[in-house]
Amino acid sequence: MDRIRIVGGRRLEGTIPISGAKNATLPLMIASLLTKDTLILDNVPRLADVSLLQRILGNHGVDIMVGGKRPGGKLDDGQTLHISAANIVDTTAPYELVSKMRASFWVLAPLLARIGEARVSMPGGCAIGTRPVDLLIMAMQRLGAQIEIDGGYVVARAPRGLKGAEIVFPKVTVGGTHTAIMAATLADGSTLIENAAREPEIADVALCLNKMGARISGAGTRRIVVDGVGKLSGARHAVLPDRIETGTYAMAVAMAGGDVFLQNTRADLLQAALDVLTRTGAAVTPTNQGIRIARNGADLRPVDVTTAPFPEFPTDLQAQLMALMTRARGTSQIVETIFENRFMHVQELARLGARIQLHGERATIEGVERLTGAPVMATDLRASVSLVIAALAAEGETLVNRVYHLDRGFERLEEKLGRCGAAIERLSG
Repeated sequence: MDRIRIVGGRRLEGTIPISGAKNATLPLMIASLLTKDTLILDNVPRLADVSLLQRILGNHGVDIMVGGKRPGGKLDDGQTLHISAANIVDTTAPYELVSKMRASFWVLAPLLARIGEARVSMPGGCAIGTRPVDLLIMAMQRLGAQIEIDGGYVVARAPRGLKGAEIVFPKVTVGGTHTAIMAATLADGSTLIENAAREPEIADVALCLNKMGARISGAGTRRIVVDGVGKLSGARHAVLPDRIETGTYAMAVAMAGGDVFLQNTRADLLQAALDVLTRTGAAVTPTNQGIRIARNGADLRPVDVTTAPFPEFPTDLQAQLMALMTRARGTSQIVETIFENRFMHVQELARLGARIQLHGERATIEGVERLTGAPVMATDLRASVSLVIAALAAEGETLVNRVYHLDRGFERLEEKLGRCGAAIERLSG
């Protein structure tokens, strides 16, 4: 099993290219099930989750061709996927595949909308909380689907097609919003989605669906209207930049010190996080080509933050910020309101010398003068990269185990940091 070895104390200087967003890529790939025509996605990141979803879609009969390297292309350029769901051969998504990636449950919506039936395994447990699918099921029922739970599978049928309806989510749900939009594109009539998630990835998926012939308005706001159409066609779409990767590397630079340009990303995708980073004392300079992050000698200032749905501070950057605050001059507080069990990185950060107290959903971080390298273990995707951030400033060597978590959401992390001067390497076996 691979590990990552980091020797702390190196400043970061240079340029880090930001990959396409994982959280847009996955629903965009799933949306290919809505049409017989080929969907071409550019700027697709090379991630374990993307490869796994290719296998899951292949189980339904989807053909995916990964475009070859273009003339003059670089490894920093994202992949191009040509996705063809011309022939759906199986409407069942089995447990052994769905259990490996929760987002694959979302195939329920396009299969139901296009084929009129789907049998999808319940996702099962998750390291950062239960993350139930009840709101996704509710949305399908509102559109007229008949739903049964049979042997751990959600069996959905709409033999006469889905019907436009009003869907009011009792709480903001990204998965529920994605699936409601997908299903509504082929429903008969108009669908109104209230209290919709506002994440940029929602708007990106809606933009792609509109290129395919859908009629969606309001994506990126709390109120989305979808006027159903008879069929969707193929299209070509470039995935938007990954705001979580952007914020992660921004915090890594603030932690290690230095001056790094984050290329091919946009400040509007994570303004709340950049505002927090500025409060810590880092210099944040957006440009038309990306964002420059610098911290040259100044102490880190403590901040208090509460996670919340977009456009507020994202839960997917909570662990990274916590790592940063372990070196702040003073005491910080982070309140996690989105997922239970999302403080699993605390004990591993403590192995490096961090002082963190937990009180329910609140973490109190007392900044320390120094962190010391040690063997640590990743528990989930975002927690694992928080350990990398802490290791960049720790004295001596840190070994991060279970890095397969990192590979799910960060493309060539050790290479990107290494180019900027970090002493970081992957150890195989």
